[in-house]
Amino acid sequence: MPPADIPALRDAFVTPATKRTYVRRLFSVIADRYDLITVLLSYGQDHRWKRRLVSMAPVSPGPVLDLACGTGDIAFQMAAGDRRVVGLDITPRMLHLARNKQQASVHPVTFVVGDMMTLPFPDASFTIVTVGYGLRNVPRLANAIVEIQRVLVPGGRLLSLDFDRPANLLVRGVYLMYLTVVGSVLGAILHGDPDTYRYIPESIKRYPGARAVCSLIRHAGFSACTHRPVLGGLMAIHSATK
Repeated sequence: MPPADIPALRDAFVTPATKRTYVRRLFSVIADRYDLITVLLSYGQDHRWKRRLVSMAPVSPGPVLDLACGTGDIAFQMAAGDRRVVGLDITPRMLHLARNKQQASVHPVTFVVGDMMTLPFPDASFTIVTVGYGLRNVPRLANAIVEIQRVLVPGGRLLSLDFDRPANLLVRGVYLMYLTVVGSVLGAILHGDPDTYRYIPESIKRYPGARAVCSLIRHAGFSACTHRPVLGGLMAIHSATK
């Protein structure tokens, strides 16, 4: 049985509203294990992938918005480049953990509770928007991309790291099976519920994949979008210019 405050996984993807409710409650429950899980499910490569994303950011003194910032890994790396950084996440517990990390950092970051679907910022507020494992989790992906486009300045850059949905059916099947089995074991050990991290492969099944995400990004008004395969195409980093 799932923890009392998490709906059943089978109900998570019925509508955008049920996905929104599920994701909010899920990340509140897993927040204290989030850093551990990202390391385990990335084969220990999570920090290296995030450094790669940060290295792709243009050298710019302008403000940066890190969406789905979690406990702040990407935000702190971006701030290390003497940028003014705002980290936004929908989960207050994640931001509490990020602020605790900030006590050990010499690079200040402003953390804000907020929703990627309705960003609490004026138009053209940021020169760079970064996202780590976030686009896959929004209830309406196209809407979130439109919001990102809105808050970027002309010529601003979007950089996003996320799981991909491999086009090869055999590779995809093995990949999803791995995430399901490992996620089930970790969920049972850490939370007493195998379904806790089964959400990840279930969300990937419904994710359009890197190429289709680029199409959505261009449709939202970005002038260019590319995606770089990571880990043989199991992950991807998108780079788009407004």
